[in-house]
Amino acid sequence: MTEFRRATRLEGLELSEIVQVSEAARAMRAEGHDVVALSTGEPDFPTPDHVIEAAHQAALDGDTNYTPTGGTVALRAVVARGAGVDMSQTVISTGAKQVIANAMLATLDEGDEVVIPVPYWTTYSDVVRMSGGTPVLVECPMEAGFRLTPEQLEAAITPRTKWLMLNAPSNPSGAVYDEDQIRALAEVLERHPHVWIMADEIYEHLSFVPFTSFREAAPELEGRTLIVNGVSKAYSMTGWRIGWGIGPAPLIKAMTAVQGQVTSGASSISQAAAVAALTGDQSLLAERCKVMKARRDKVVAGLDALSGIRCPVPDGAFYAFPNIEEAMAAGGFKSDAEFCRALLEREALALVPGRAFGLPGHVRLSFAYAEASLDEGIARMGRFVESLG
Repeated sequence: MTEFRRATRLEGLELSEIVQVSEAARAMRAEGHDVVALSTGEPDFPTPDHVIEAAHQAALDGDTNYTPTGGTVALRAVVARGAGVDMSQTVISTGAKQVIANAMLATLDEGDEVVIPVPYWTTYSDVVRMSGGTPVLVECPMEAGFRLTPEQLEAAITPRTKWLMLNAPSNPSGAVYDEDQIRALAEVLERHPHVWIMADEIYEHLSFVPFTSFREAAPELEGRTLIVNGVSKAYSMTGWRIGWGIGPAPLIKAMTAVQGQVTSGASSISQAAAVAALTGDQSLLAERCKVMKARRDKVVAGLDALSGIRCPVPDGAFYAFPNIEEAMAAGGFKSDAEFCRALLEREALALVPGRAFGLPGHVRLSFAYAEASLDEGIARMGRFVESLG
């Protein structure tokens, strides 16, 4: 039998460490262990009833056929209206992740560079490499609020730079850029007209400070800005798989061409549900954000009180990203991954090591869980670090 060989474009591409941790926790549960898993970015709120009802009605009405590749007219119109753009500047995809992949596959040539602030969501660097590009990782430490500075951006840009990927509120740090900070980055980008901007704003409605979209703060760069968003986080619709891109029509057209050869259009039923989510009662957004803020405060206070743990306050999303270097040293751990493995084995608590996001010496804890789970998770973390001496 001929030996299987992966394509060279997949070199270094593996199942994300986030998924690996979640699957390890799931396997332990199957063996009968009482596992507390605070590792995944999935809100525990249910999908709103009126959204489910809209999907059910769409199915009953026979809305079960192929959709236009770029999305249904109904959903694209709603997204376009919300952004104040023409419908030709929108594309609907099977989740925000596909929007990002479409954009990279549609624009990157071998050796093109993409500036990615660190820490970052693991998909960013992987999809850049898969598309033939080169990730340029710029470390943004906790002391700097996990934010990219104009000086760092200027230093990272070269003639081969094609994109800047900016995620705010950030996964995993929760960092948010205010209008002045966006403007400062935009001034750098104005000097480099060959650099495009991908602003991933999927956590827009889970910001605990005033949120400013990149397009709003830097309208002069709209002609080379792609906004990525979707219904998964704010409306608790992760499994419905609906995201969208908003950008210049030529870019959207190229992204749609890529999508046409990968998934075709997104699910008709899910798109009907997304229309209902975006046009229905929006008061749930503020209510759920308030709950997440209370959970954030509980988790940050609990972690920051533990020996060897320093936990900054995230301004958005639903993750804490504490520094664990002192605790690692106390326990003799050589890496944050080793720390997390021991935590899972000894206390049955699943967290994701910071190295998965490009910044070792941290862990990511999701507080998108019920308070009882968060309380138990903090208690187990406390027992673990106390045992390190």
